[in-house]
Amino acid sequence: MAKRKARTPEEASRDPAAIALLECACRLDMETCFSRADNLVACNIGSQGLCCKNCAMGPCRLVGKAERGVCGATVSTVAARNFARAVAVGASAHSDHGRGLAYTLLEAAEGHAPDYGVRDPFKLIEVAGYLGVETEDEDGERRPIDEIARDVALAALQEFGKVRGEILNLERAPAKRQQIWHDLAIAPRAVDREVVELLHRTHVGNDQDAEHILDQTMRCALGDGWGGSMLGTDLSDILFGTPAPVRSEANLGVLREDMVNIIIHGHEPTLSEMIVAAALDPELIEYAKSKGAEGIQLAGICCTANETLMRRGVPLAGNYLQQELAILTGAVEAMVVDIQCIMQGLAPIADRFHTELITTSPKAKIEGATHIEFEEHRAMEIAKEIVRRAVDRFPERSETAIPDIRNPLVPGFSHEYIDYALGGFYRSSLRPLNDAIIAGRIRGVVANIGCNNARVCHDALHDYVVTEFLKNDVLVVETGCGAIASAKMGYMTPETALQVAGPGLREVCETVGIPPVLHMGSCVDNSRILTVLSQMATEGGLGEDIADIPAVGMAPEWMSEKALSIATYCVASGAYVILGGSDGPVSGSEKVLRIMSEGWEDKVGGRLEFIEDGEEIVRRALAHIDEKRDALGLAEYDPSKWGRSGDQRMPDLLSVPFEERIEAIYGAPTS
Repeated sequence: MAKRKARTPEEASRDPAAIALLECACRLDMETCFSRADNLVACNIGSQGLCCKNCAMGPCRLVGKAERGVCGATVSTVAARNFARAVAVGASAHSDHGRGLAYTLLEAAEGHAPDYGVRDPFKLIEVAGYLGVETEDEDGERRPIDEIARDVALAALQEFGKVRGEILNLERAPAKRQQIWHDLAIAPRAVDREVVELLHRTHVGNDQDAEHILDQTMRCALGDGWGGSMLGTDLSDILFGTPAPVRSEANLGVLREDMVNIIIHGHEPTLSEMIVAAALDPELIEYAKSKGAEGIQLAGICCTANETLMRRGVPLAGNYLQQELAILTGAVEAMVVDIQCIMQGLAPIADRFHTELITTSPKAKIEGATHIEFEEHRAMEIAKEIVRRAVDRFPERSETAIPDIRNPLVPGFSHEYIDYALGGFYRSSLRPLNDAIIAGRIRGVVANIGCNNARVCHDALHDYVVTEFLKNDVLVVETGCGAIASAKMGYMTPETALQVAGPGLREVCETVGIPPVLHMGSCVDNSRILTVLSQMATEGGLGEDIADIPAVGMAPEWMSEKALSIATYCVASGAYVILGGSDGPVSGSEKVLRIMSEGWEDKVGGRLEFIEDGEEIVRRALAHIDEKRDALGLAEYDPSKWGRSGDQRMPDLLSVPFEERIEAIYGAPTS
């Protein structure tokens, strides 16, 4: 296969820590995902969605004069089927994550997983209400927490394969949105049913109408967003605590030269929570000291990083494309992984160092890695075994190359905490956010989410679009690897607003004490964003539906099938969504592109577009926000109206002596 010109480290990434380690990889002649992306040219037929391999008569490549496959399938049918299959896989990945947490809650409630329990009983009671679980007995007394937890777990598991009815969490959407789903017959019935039906439709000789295939694609994705993913977020909060702001740091500089470094990487918090607890065990800390270390340092990569960061303050080592680079530092004793977004390329790099790569999930093994299967009923025992193995590797270290690069951040903005931050304990509400948008202090909201892609300059699009949105008074909320990109940029502290935000957004951030970019969790936690948007719509002043709100969703550097599922359920919920970095996986079919943009907008009020260029992403997003403001009858965005509050003077005043401060505020003293 042809190669493309190799990029320099500066062309491959915008992250200075990543650049330093890519230079190290060049010196050591070591392969990384960046060099593999340079060595392999993507298939332009498959990338456009024009290759069908759904039966043994193919693969059929619909290029040139070939407008139909052997079975007669058209370009639009093939492109729609390929997109549908990707969404089905993405929905399966996130929803299976949610199912696993339901089983963990059930095991904990029944006493079979003694290391777990209900950490947030208030969230348990709330979720019980959504799932129709009784929380009081016949006498009106509160039922025992374990009994409620057991019934919540069983009710959650029923959502995956229920025989009748629809997914219960759909009722958390605005009433107008629910009616749209029912009118179009795309309200998901059960998570697994929609995945199976979608895959069934893409079998050879089955559904051969692109629009019809894509309708079921929306239904399947909604089963993920409002079903499996939303359950995954809710159950994580019940088991491990609902996130609230904590202080931490981000980037590979969080690794310690003098400590045992353990990287936790993947997506399931059941394992990582136990590793965090084990690393704090005094006996294991003493064991680490006996090996010459000062202690044990945990750091996270990908969405495990986000899970442990927002609940425990565990620092971020980096996002998706930094997993191999972490091992390249030579300072990682163990990388512990579970599921999703884990590169097989980790194994050969770990072989070049003293690092032990440990797989833990029954769903994911890697050739060459140590497999220690995680079991909830002896969770802490296994976690301690893993930590002890990492400690044993510390004396084997040789030369290290830890970049001295890290930035502070304040993560943990669950929708519950945002409510609290805006109104306090007794007046928690999203009304102040709505009012700020209505007044024009905040122009609109962007949800910037998703992956990194080795074929796109690492973090470049994330950094560019977020910077531009902040300048234009757009509040940014983030999950997944996009959130980690902003954390590494230093955009997740309240002080950031004083430096990079537009005048209106800066005033809001100063008043509330929040960063201009809000960390809302892992990629499964995009359901938190759906919840916030639903609450904004029902709060009043910004229409009656998610589709009315001046908001845009995007994944500028997307690469995974999960991102396609997220994008689709957000569109089906009424959002305008942009996927960046390429012209998209269905670019070979103009018909399918029109269905996903104009067709979906007519049906559900949301649209999906694939835009490669960062400037164009920003232009279209701001234009959409302004169009929604105009449709609501809001004042035209005018930044000159804001920025004259007294608060903006405080940073300057605090840097001068007290006497000069008083004079600046009240004037010179009179004689």
